[in-house]
Amino acid sequence: MFPIAYHPIYKHPLPEGHRFPMLKYELLPQQLLHEGTALPQDFFEPELADFKDILAVHTQEYLTSLLHLTLEPKAIRKIGFPLSKALIERELRIAQGTILGCKKSFESRISFNIAGGTHHAYSDRGEAFCLLNDQAIAAQYLVDHKLAKKILIIDLDVHQGNGTAEIFKNNPYIFTFSTHGKTNYPFKKEQSDLDIEFLDGTSDAIFLKTIATVIPKLIEEQKPDFIFYLAGVDILKTDKLGKLSCTLDGCKKRDEIVFQLCRQYEIPVQVSMGGGYSPEIKTIIEAHANTYRIAKDIF
Repeated sequence: MFPIAYHPIYKHPLPEGHRFPMLKYELLPQQLLHEGTALPQDFFEPELADFKDILAVHTQEYLTSLLHLTLEPKAIRKIGFPLSKALIERELRIAQGTILGCKKSFESRISFNIAGGTHHAYSDRGEAFCLLNDQAIAAQYLVDHKLAKKILIIDLDVHQGNGTAEIFKNNPYIFTFSTHGKTNYPFKKEQSDLDIEFLDGTSDAIFLKTIATVIPKLIEEQKPDFIFYLAGVDILKTDKLGKLSCTLDGCKKRDEIVFQLCRQYEIPVQVSMGGGYSPEIKTIIEAHANTYRIAKDIF
């Protein structure tokens, strides 16, 4: 199988009625185990990320304000979660889960983090349920430790990876590629190395044709030796925070395109799950579980 980062702290308690579906972090591992897509030994529990790895992409002032819970109320509102020591521990474990997953990917070819995909976290602030940018931290870790020379970040969440774009805007070693809804949050977009915006109501056919054309060209041009894939399932038509019209089958085929290319070009890949806000939790779990099922078939 393949390594999967998970810790019980991923399911963080939130106020009643909060719109973030935190329950998915508990249910997804259960579903993968229940159906046999994953085995207990596939999961590993990450420790806390080292501060020096966090500071390679985030500012000292921001990290200190998180650790001491001294963020301004306005900054906390932008994040969307009540600030607490348990929440910060959660974020540090998620970041370390992505770092460790990367290292494991060199042998297993692919690794997963049940959480992560926190692409709205900027170098100096958090936004939209994202505090620390796990894939940015891990990408910089690989470069700094000379484990990769050129990295491609493939962000297929319905929202632009604005924090990731800002962090790596002048980094020649890390290429940022984001597809997203044109009218979706964030309403002020950053500039990734490549952005593709989809109109409201974009269907499977257009979405899949676009990525099947663009990603192979990017791989040929950039020649990455490591890929990060943000597999948000908020591209679904049912999603409350998305405006595209992709189906569960289309979302599944999207993952298949990415994984087939990673295998074809023999590039290790780390996958963080990203967003998913459909009204029914079973839809979110099914879409996320499909990503693992496809990976099991391909790898």
